[in-house]
Amino acid sequence: MLKKGLALVETVDIITPLVNDPYTFGSISSANSLSDVYAMGGTPYTALAIAGFPPCDYSPEVLKQVLKGAESILDRAGVQLMGGHCFEDTELKFGLSVTGTVNPDRILRKNRAREGDILIITKPLGTGILTTALKGGKLKDNDMDEAVSWMTTLNNRASEIALQADAHACTDITGFGLLGHAFNMLRDTDMDFILKLQDIPVMHRVQEMIDRGMVAEGAYNNMEYMRNRIEFQDNITEEEMLLLFDPQTSGGLLLSIGEEGFRIFGEAGMFARAIGHVVKGSGKIKVKKG
Repeated sequence: MLKKGLALVETVDIITPLVNDPYTFGSISSANSLSDVYAMGGTPYTALAIAGFPPCDYSPEVLKQVLKGAESILDRAGVQLMGGHCFEDTELKFGLSVTGTVNPDRILRKNRAREGDILIITKPLGTGILTTALKGGKLKDNDMDEAVSWMTTLNNRASEIALQADAHACTDITGFGLLGHAFNMLRDTDMDFILKLQDIPVMHRVQEMIDRGMVAEGAYNNMEYMRNRIEFQDNITEEEMLLLFDPQTSGGLLLSIGEEGFRIFGEAGMFARAIGHVVKGSGKIKVKKG
């Protein structure tokens, strides 16, 4: 803690390209790196760039475009890029180390869900499946507009409203998928999450891509690790499960919030979908069809 009412937040994240355009990749990576600060209810102020660069595969102009894309998001967030470090690598990688602040009395924590809360998410699912389809040649660059729009949407406004709405628990949905991050919210608690599959928002063409086998390896890994820890209703298919394990990049927030707080999200005009509720239990997730 820096002083009474003010604590420091430090995060770091780095990813490999999800799209073909370097500027767009830099934008996505930047939004993704800032998300951890917003998920805590914090405000980011400065960032350092971290880049792995294969000089035999790309010209320096590619890295310049990645940085320009990153700066476009940082400018939108009011964050100053202070410098960074580039190292030679066999694959292009980019991310940020972010410094911010948070009020220690108002930190959005993961494991404070309360009985009777509503579970909401602030972005639809599907980025892992759609970017896998792009890499697999099943989608073209212009088919990715919706996914890119969501991946470059900052979680700052959702975080601000979460604080205004007195959200009880919060995390962002990233590499472990919806169910992996939901499970982390239940660790060492006596609450259960009841999720309704039909209420979970999904991007366009995601189901089509699942049917064509375009599922990220990370989704299978997440399912292998988590499957026995989740109670699925009998009529839920493996394909539907994989969607819930799909690794997201720059995903939305997952919040446990009271009914009045949920109304505040609606009044603010924010995308926020109720996907389940919290009951007394033993730290389990139960997924129902509807």
